[in-house]
Amino acid sequence: MGVIRHPDQRVAVIIDTQNLYHSAKNLYKSKVNFGAVVEAAVQGRKLVRAVSYVVNTESGEESAFFEALEKVGIEIKTKDLQVFYGGAKKADWDVGMAVDAIKIAHKVDAIVFATGDGDFIPAVEYIQNLGCQVEAITFGRSSSSGLRSAIDDFIDLDEDPKKFLIGYRPSKKRTSNKSRKNSHKKSESTAATKVVGSDTDGLLD
Repeated sequence: MGVIRHPDQRVAVIIDTQNLYHSAKNLYKSKVNFGAVVEAAVQGRKLVRAVSYVVNTESGEESAFFEALEKVGIEIKTKDLQVFYGGAKKADWDVGMAVDAIKIAHKVDAIVFATGDGDFIPAVEYIQNLGCQVEAITFGRSSSSGLRSAIDDFIDLDEDPKKFLIGYRPSKKRTSNKSRKNSHKKSESTAATKVVGSDTDGLLD
């Protein structure tokens, strides 16, 4: 899968904030660097709009987060968390995001959905029928295979998590018993050599 990109293309980025937030938290126990995500989505083209869709929490602690988004040029759309009788809660921006993407489709050459939610497949197909290129950027391990098949191009944040996460620390791969034994034998056979460590650090799969 691949598309042609050139500097004169006009791009809009539609950010499913909750989807990226929970993916980063569950997969890496880290927070998303949204500025880096937008930069990777645009890839040197002309950014027309980047919009983040956020649900206000009951505690109202997201003001610092909003400021951080605005500093990197990301617009913010919010809605309040709905609490129903009995304690049930609902927070869903899917319809609003799809409608906004369709509205802006005739003003841009490409729309990039920052989400892995398969619920956007109908919107993707509709926008493509309008003649607009549709791409997606998200963590591949938490993305819908149907969405990946429907879009024109996909950028997998899992390929370089350090670039797109704040406070991310790669996990240390465990050294196998065989490797430890070989290392032990080597240290015994070479008195002048002292084992100081092993190159086992790596990114999550």
